[in-house]
Amino acid sequence: MPERKFYRKIFQGKRDAGRFFFVLRALCFGFLILTFFSLLVFVFYAKDLPRPEKFTERQLFQSAKIYDRTGKVLLYEIYGEEKRTWASLDAMPEFLKQAVIASEDANFYHHFGIDFMGVFRSILINLRLKKPVYGGSTIPQQLIRSTFFSTEKTLSRKTREIILALELDRRYSKDQILEWYLNQIPFGQNAYGAEAASQTYFQKSVSEISLAEAATLAALIQAPSYLSPYGENKNELLARKNRILDRMAQEGYLTKSATEEAKKTEVIFAQILQPIKAPHFVLWVKDYMETKYGEDFLKENGLKVYTSLDWDLQEWAEKVVRERGEVNKGYHAYNAALAAINPKTGEILAMVGSRDWYATSSYPTGCTPGENCLFDPHPNVALRGRQPGSAFKPFVYVTAFKNGYDDKYIVIDEETNFGIWGGEPYIPRNYDGRFRGPVTLRQALAQSLNVPSVKVLNNLAGLEDSIQTAKDFGITTLTQPPSFYGLSIVLGGGEVKLLDMVSAYGVFATGGLSVPPVSILKIEDSRGNIIEENKKTPKRVLDSEPIKIINSILSDNEARAPIFGLNSPMHFKDYQVAAKTGTTQDYRDGWIIGYTPSIVAGVWAGNNDNSSMSNEPGIVMAGPIWREFMNKALLKFPKENFQ
Repeated sequence: MPERKFYRKIFQGKRDAGRFFFVLRALCFGFLILTFFSLLVFVFYAKDLPRPEKFTERQLFQSAKIYDRTGKVLLYEIYGEEKRTWASLDAMPEFLKQAVIASEDANFYHHFGIDFMGVFRSILINLRLKKPVYGGSTIPQQLIRSTFFSTEKTLSRKTREIILALELDRRYSKDQILEWYLNQIPFGQNAYGAEAASQTYFQKSVSEISLAEAATLAALIQAPSYLSPYGENKNELLARKNRILDRMAQEGYLTKSATEEAKKTEVIFAQILQPIKAPHFVLWVKDYMETKYGEDFLKENGLKVYTSLDWDLQEWAEKVVRERGEVNKGYHAYNAALAAINPKTGEILAMVGSRDWYATSSYPTGCTPGENCLFDPHPNVALRGRQPGSAFKPFVYVTAFKNGYDDKYIVIDEETNFGIWGGEPYIPRNYDGRFRGPVTLRQALAQSLNVPSVKVLNNLAGLEDSIQTAKDFGITTLTQPPSFYGLSIVLGGGEVKLLDMVSAYGVFATGGLSVPPVSILKIEDSRGNIIEENKKTPKRVLDSEPIKIINSILSDNEARAPIFGLNSPMHFKDYQVAAKTGTTQDYRDGWIIGYTPSIVAGVWAGNNDNSSMSNEPGIVMAGPIWREFMNKALLKFPKENFQ
């Protein structure tokens, strides 16, 4: 019996050993198959790869060209040429290399071309953010991609990129790869490489830049167009610069004191050197196209972008805003903006986002460019939220007219306590401090009387309905509940954009039809194929009858004369022109928006930092700019009267 057990154990042991060796052979065979398959994949994808040493050679792509509406005036060319000046790694400051490595590839000197830990970290971050923000690409991968491949996200392209990155890292030193990288990558404004970028943004050699400037260049790598210091996202660029400085400190490149000092150092950018016409409008269009199509698509396909811009009107608008804006400095109003559209089509005919794109920032005691300045030339104020003052009143009155009231309805202009709003009694005053007793709605709107207008909102139109009317007309910024704005919204208590206001007034001009603003008529590729074409059509948002009353009131020169006089900038002897002004509390904003059936134009005047102007209404600050623009604009269209 014991012998049987003994032999049974031996037999069982042999069987277990057989199973072990079988599994081992299967694993070895699987490993060989995997290795062989990987080798085949490597050979298949690597056979036609370009030589990795040819990093100074790039395929020449056709640039994208942005035109006015006629296609005859070139406003801007995207990547028309690549500005590149080679600089050796030794000529670049050590902190520039460190800033780039810290922000783009912290393990650059420790991996072999691919950083699997970095990829894993990026996956975790993307999962946490629930969107693909971080890619985990190493510097060798970025170099390969920017040199030989497009940003097309396919398995084949990614495989080739990885193979070539591995081969690149095997064949060349880290310093050689870093030198190629810093001379190859785009930094925006057609500048490729750190030397060209330094000359473009700071007008000096890369060897002369400061730590703060180096971190700024590193910050541009991630999204050079979106983070352009000449666009709307300059503050995001500076914030990313500060994060990179913090990252450098974490990696041991900087001390805490050096980091904080660099954060406080003001980065001064040179004026943009590439010729550009209608800069605020063009860069807005460019941002739209890059967001929709991607930067590489724009620079590779020879696109022709036909915008809605009327270059003749745009030139005139820029001249008027610049010259009249200088006069406004005497009223402590340092900035101004203008927008004009064709209300029948929604096409933007002119857009001036600041008094002068090429001027320097203004503040009596000096300032850091941005929101702390009275005047900052690059932000597009036509697209920024500002309070509209009484320019908002027509939306409330047209709501009342929609509810069945007419312009002969009488309200009492007298001191009135409308209850507690914002924690204190709301007792509005008229601009001149006077009360007129019984007034018609025509007189109240034409003379922009505040107390009657609040009564119209509170008793005839309704707060919620009036806000909804403004939204239906095209105002996009009133996203808070009605109680957030309260009755003061009729006096301009909610922020709006100039372009939105001009577009919304276009509904008055068309008798109730709305067309969203149009900036691009069509986009063609180099073969003439249409990539995008405007097909927006008018949509009725309100019956014409209430709007006829608004148009009649806002073009009634006699009705507004008691406040504005018979010869105000709003009166045109030979044209029927409707117009409304606006002045915000403490004289922070001055507005005027006026229209005919053929054109709507609006002007804002004020200061970037929201500080008060002199105690003058919008008709004084914005009125002359608008009048001078309209003098020429009216001549371009047939003379039309409202229905």
